[in-house]
Amino acid sequence: MTQAPSHTPPYRTDIDGLRAVAVLAVVLYHFGAPLPGGFVGVDIFFVISGFLIGGILWREYDQTGRVFLLNFYARRFRRLMPAFAVMVVVVTALAWALLLPFEFREYGKQVIAATVYLSNVLFYRDVGYFDGAAEDKPLLHTWSLAVEEQFYIFLPLFMLAFLRWRWGMLGGLVTTWVLSFAACLYATGSDQPAAFYLFPFRAWELLSGVLLAIWGYETGRSWRGYPVLSYAGMALIAASILFIPAGDGFPGVLAVAPVLGAVLVLSSGTGRNPVNRLLSCRIMVFFGLISYSLYLWHWPVFTLSTYLRDGYAGPVEAVLWVLLSVALGYASWRLVEQPVRRAQNMSGMAVLGGAALASTVTLGLGAAIFLRDGLPGRFGPDASVHIAASGDFLQDWSRCTVPERGPLSGLEVCPIGPDGPPEVLIWGDSHVRAFREGLDAAAHDAGTPGMILWRAGCPPLFDLRKVESAAKQAQNTACTQANLQIKQSLAQMPSLERILLIGRWTYYAEGAGIGLDAHNTISLHPVSGPDFVGRDQATLLEQSARDTVAHMLDWFDEVVVLRQVPEIPDYDSRDAAREAAHAGWPLAAPPVTIPHVARADLEDRFSAVDRLWSAMADEGALSLIDPWPSLCDDTICQAIVDGTGQYFDNNHLTNRAALRLRGLFAPVMRGDIHETALRTVSGQ
Repeated sequence: MTQAPSHTPPYRTDIDGLRAVAVLAVVLYHFGAPLPGGFVGVDIFFVISGFLIGGILWREYDQTGRVFLLNFYARRFRRLMPAFAVMVVVVTALAWALLLPFEFREYGKQVIAATVYLSNVLFYRDVGYFDGAAEDKPLLHTWSLAVEEQFYIFLPLFMLAFLRWRWGMLGGLVTTWVLSFAACLYATGSDQPAAFYLFPFRAWELLSGVLLAIWGYETGRSWRGYPVLSYAGMALIAASILFIPAGDGFPGVLAVAPVLGAVLVLSSGTGRNPVNRLLSCRIMVFFGLISYSLYLWHWPVFTLSTYLRDGYAGPVEAVLWVLLSVALGYASWRLVEQPVRRAQNMSGMAVLGGAALASTVTLGLGAAIFLRDGLPGRFGPDASVHIAASGDFLQDWSRCTVPERGPLSGLEVCPIGPDGPPEVLIWGDSHVRAFREGLDAAAHDAGTPGMILWRAGCPPLFDLRKVESAAKQAQNTACTQANLQIKQSLAQMPSLERILLIGRWTYYAEGAGIGLDAHNTISLHPVSGPDFVGRDQATLLEQSARDTVAHMLDWFDEVVVLRQVPEIPDYDSRDAAREAAHAGWPLAAPPVTIPHVARADLEDRFSAVDRLWSAMADEGALSLIDPWPSLCDDTICQAIVDGTGQYFDNNHLTNRAALRLRGLFAPVMRGDIHETALRTVSGQ
């Protein structure tokens, strides 16, 4: 390999200090410190990376007329791969001991994606209703490393493409910055997860550092700047950390503040002023030096500790875990990063070979975990039933499409049963998703094509809008728009003969979950019309249900409603599995799950919706299916039936339960509803 001359700019202690600000903001934010915008430390890192890497490449290009690609990647691998590989191996060992099979299987995907620098794409694609919480993803933090690695691929290749056209290269970088920034602003409003995770929408942040470095080099700056710029930059950074809220509005225009702040601080970082003296003090430089390793380790420490502990007992415990993260970060820097970086006799080819070997090891680990379904035999029989339930909710939705034209254009349409024009429409919320396997099996058994329309947390009723704590504003709006579109589309779907409505009716009537999900709230509001004004939520639901069924009867031969499955308030298969799997661990959280509930304890919550549907069935407006006899005896409803988990969480059934209850849907699919006694609501 041809060795390139060194074009590394002089070391600046203020940059390590700025790294310290960035990493400490992120770490403290994740561990619960009152820093609402601590996550913007990642944006500061992006600017620093662009400044350093852009400066090195531009200096190299200016002095030699070349970009030494292999040498560049050898330096990057020497800097990043060793600590990453060690972290993955250690975290994998801990994840093997702690994570449930389904979670461990997903962790295997994370290892693979992180190794090939695509974890940001993975986590963007995984955003969804049943997606695990961030705290359950030990490698979630690698999304930002993937963005940087994609930048390391983009920038030198971009420069190679313009190698003989200097001003074209510079103009292209400026144009790319403008396009990326504009795309970020647009995507934050239309697809915020994409704007947050994906490189094209974050490239402008890295390019801000690149363009600053190029400007400084071309103008011969010594980076002393002006004290006012340092003060202004640090003020912007501090304000960002203290006041920028997490949520749908970020990155967008909110990201301008931390990015501009970092640019201003870097532009004046060598000047003698209080800001730079603070950044250059020993403690700040220390945290800057270990910032990469500290970033690598803090998130796995947080996720695995909160996973085992089910949260922290208080701030003191959180501080202890932060100190452990710092200790691991220091050990990684001292024992892994530094020895590799100081091994000057290690050639570039040796570095690339070592990186390839390390990547092969981590890829092999991830593939083995994923292909072997998370190694389900790691835990004893007490945990096995809950473990099986915790992983028994994924279904095959490959037949789903989003039509570009027609009455349902823009909505996800999911066929079930044999191919053909759908005769049965199943419309509902996430409970439809939970029943999907049973519905599909019943449709195939009857030879009846069907169609599913579902949206999480969205009541399958007309003329309502909802505001849900677990949903974003765009999702709330999409629910209202989708239901209106479905209402207007019924006349254009003549093949449909019957409709089945499935929903978590008590959630909509009461306005909140129960037990372990009592923190989830939802409020219903009329779309229009004075008849709804001033009425309580249960009354709103009843009026909308009656209007919806009346409208449906104009277009369908039969309207069928599934009585909501009983809720098991204090059961969640994942929590129950963790409690059983971690039994005996000294730091494990005490058990809180209960896999059953007395029917009497559900009477108040279910009485209003049960009376509503039973009354409408008595009036002949609809037929009612009751799943309770399959899940309860005379006194108790169980999450475990005949040794098999029936519930994924406290209100969604598992696939096994859905298949066991497939017979409930057979009359709907066959079209012999009136010949079958369907309305068997207990106690009615």
